[in-house]
Amino acid sequence: PPGPGATGKSGVSPAAFAQRIDPRREPGLSPEQRLHMEQVERALRRRLRGRNVLLALGIGAVTAGIYAYTFYSVSQERFLDDLEQEVEAARERARERAQSAAS
Repeated sequence: PPGPGATGKSGVSPAAFAQRIDPRREPGLSPEQRLHMEQVERALRRRLRGRNVLLALGIGAVTAGIYAYTFYSVSQERFLDDLEQEVEAARERARERAQSAAS
């Protein structure tokens, strides 16, 4: 079993590829390379921020849609309940008229 100092198939330790490089402390980098790395990181951060905003707006829209649909459904239920009560009242009035006409 590989120990902590073991290397992977490519000769690089398993965690070495995930280590963050600080361009200011890295020896052997030219100023142009450092500048390029900072520009690339800035561009990636900007893109990620844009995606996060879009994701937040999407989640907000879905949440608002669920709430709107819920409120609409509840109001429809109340409307149908009120309509049902009106129908019952109309049937009762019709029965009363039919009984008074029969007597």
